[in-house]
Amino acid sequence: MKVVFAGTPDFAAQALSALIAAGHAIPLVLTQPDRPAGRGMKLRLSPVKEVALRHGLSVAQPESLKPEGARQVIIDAQADLMVVAAYGLILPQAVLDIPSLGCVNIHASLLPRWRGAAPIQRAIEAGDSETGISLMQMDAGLDTGDILSLHPLAISDTDSAGSLHDKLATLGATSIVDLLPGLEQGTVKAVPQDSTRSTYAAKISKDEARLDWRRSAGELDRQIRAFNPFPGGQTDLHGAPLKIWQATPGSGQGAPGEILSVSPSGIRVACGSDALTLLELQQAGGKRLPVAAFLAGHPLQPGERLGPTD
Repeated sequence: MKVVFAGTPDFAAQALSALIAAGHAIPLVLTQPDRPAGRGMKLRLSPVKEVALRHGLSVAQPESLKPEGARQVIIDAQADLMVVAAYGLILPQAVLDIPSLGCVNIHASLLPRWRGAAPIQRAIEAGDSETGISLMQMDAGLDTGDILSLHPLAISDTDSAGSLHDKLATLGATSIVDLLPGLEQGTVKAVPQDSTRSTYAAKISKDEARLDWRRSAGELDRQIRAFNPFPGGQTDLHGAPLKIWQATPGSGQGAPGEILSVSPSGIRVACGSDALTLLELQQAGGKRLPVAAFLAGHPLQPGERLGPTD
């Protein structure tokens, strides 16, 4: 099958690699323009562009697909299908109509649950036991198109957004490769979504990172895991910012934010209900450290408090 691919981050790069390995002809790859990144703010290629260039594929990086001229490269590709994964640009109806089989999106949730930009993080934060990959026939709405196939995946009690992302990227890559033969043969049945069951996965912001120790240990554990690797759960220690990267909920009582016990295996902190044992921490300007290494440079005592000093 002749496929135009549109995507930008690692999640999409894995799908592109799988389509290449499966032998599909890919006349064009669309990805976001190169962006400055890192301390030197040098232009960085997207992971999708890196894969495309490594395989000698043609790459286009329009700022928008709304202008008619920007769409010409897609028309010229004469593809049967466009596969889209975390591309980052809105596809107008004029683009959706170009390939003969339309456009298929690889979405990291079981639609209609968690439509939107941050389905992986929101599923963990909400305490969902299951997520998955939805392969969707794209329309002009926000993740509202008909479902071509669903691929469930369990969420473990220790999954972070990072670990779940990697599992879903692998599942998305295998799923799209498995779908294409049936799509080409016309044997895949598209099923409309039940929009009455939809939920929205808003983009993650840094403002959500602050941990409120009045919440339960279970809620805080999910928040920390959902915001790892970005933006990281944040609190304060002695008036300075402190990030919490890994923790585990357990029993304990005390004032919210009170340190109940300190050992090389964990710092136990009281929450609104139960307690959270901190396992990996990072002081502002420092490195992420396991708790034993953190305590070697930042000794703590039971009775001290995390959180605002006022």
